Amino acid sequence: MTDPDADKADLILVVDDDPDIARFVQVNLRLHNFEVVLAGDGEEALEVIEEHRPDLAVVDLMMPRMDGLELVRRLRANPMTAALPVIMLTAKGMTVDKVVGLSVGADDYLVKPFDTLELIARVRSTLRRNQEFREVSPLTGLPGNTRVRREILDRMRNGADYAVGYIDIDRFKSVNDVYGFERGDEFITALARSLHRAVVAAGLPPAFLGHIGGDDFVIVCDPEQMLPLTRKAVVDFEQAADDLYDEEHAKQGYIEVPDRKGRLQRAALVTLSIGVAQSTATGRKYADPREVIAVASEMKKVAKTQPGSYIAIDRRKADSQQ
Repeated sequence: MTDPDADKADLILVVDDDPDIARFVQVNLRLHNFEVVLAGDGEEALEVIEEHRPDLAVVDLMMPRMDGLELVRRLRANPMTAALPVIMLTAKGMTVDKVVGLSVGADDYLVKPFDTLELIARVRSTLRRNQEFREVSPLTGLPGNTRVRREILDRMRNGADYAVGYIDIDRFKSVNDVYGFERGDEFITALARSLHRAVVAAGLPPAFLGHIGGDDFVIVCDPEQMLPLTRKAVVDFEQAADDLYDEEHAKQGYIEVPDRKGRLQRAALVTLSIGVAQSTATGRKYADPREVIAVASEMKKVAKTQPGSYIAIDRRKADSQQ
């Protein structure tokens, strides 16, 4: 099964009060398999954006009622549209217009009259940069959910054996409850560094590391790499985590967390639970990235029933999937 969003055409909003230019842009974008909606000025553009939620806007600078600069300011001030990529259309030779457009939040600009190939290239590169930005965790800088699914899908299509490891921190909530979210973020970044070092040390073929969110991470690699990789990450992280606790807590081996009635309960220091799903010629085969992630998540729950850091690997064969 393919990614449901893989064949979805990007929707481009073209905002220009000159109908000839708007139609020219519309025709050329459609020839390159983009969907297009039009608006004649900034005010109309805001209405169209509210209704259609485009993936990118191509905006003329000079327009009646609301010009391109004011439109971009409005878009950036609204949390719902702040991330919408914008390419500004400016008059030939007007360097000041380019600078002002970029300063208010435009992502790129095109000088009129522009070449069709340049228009398409700018649209595609801006969409690509925006997608890459959205797919990266702001905390760890690692690829997020969409990129994780695409990596698994690529491995499925290649036909080679692969393994998916789903990792999270045991008793992470106790850290946030006692120390606060900022210290909690330090534990997450420490895990990201430990996993990254382990992925680099695994060598070739290259392993993939993604950050789903919170304290949840995913590794995609060759099945033979998974166990040594995760074992190295466990040792590295547990050492790093000890240094993040207050000294008294690290020495006593636990922290005390108040329950709902205010009574203090002991919580052991953090460890890792890792669930692993594998697709091999002699084992299970998967048709969808979500399926293999679900099995890895299931195995992570098994790992959580064991004391300390634990790696649970699904070793069921193809005939046991019924």
